[in-house]
Amino acid sequence: MTANEFECNVMAEAELQNLIAFLAETPTVVRQLIGELSADEARQRPAANEFSALEQACHLRDIERDGYAVRLHRLLGADEPVLPDIDGAHLARERDYQSQDFAAALEAFAQARSENMTLIKTLSPDQLQLGGTLESVGRVTLAQLLEMMRAHDEEHYAELRTLGAWLSTQRN
Repeated sequence: MTANEFECNVMAEAELQNLIAFLAETPTVVRQLIGELSADEARQRPAANEFSALEQACHLRDIERDGYAVRLHRLLGADEPVLPDIDGAHLARERDYQSQDFAAALEAFAQARSENMTLIKTLSPDQLQLGGTLESVGRVTLAQLLEMMRAHDEEHYAELRTLGAWLSTQRN
């Protein structure tokens, strides 16, 4: 192994560890952003086409369980599997997110993410290169799926910050 190859492997490992830490921390960050809301506040929508905090929590839970967990297991269990896309707006309507329990949704998301992290932390470099076809996206590797998880989490951080600021204006 050349010095350059060693440096690339070390950087890739450090990058992976940072990604794993970020993903593991998401339930805590979500709780910090919206966990202290009352049941009524959790159901308030800033606009008709935007999710409430409760809907955000349910969405994160369901995407984690029905999206990411399924995709992770399929990538590890089959050669070039087809990975299902998830329609979050459809799930929100179908599962009536607004009628669900806020604290239970947050806890279920944290549990589902913890279960996924247990698996993710065991992945080898070779496993990270396993791939499949994600509906409406195309071919993705397991490493790319982890990056997609981070991007999705970051989108929700921004949405939850905006929602929190809006809810603050409603209290005053």
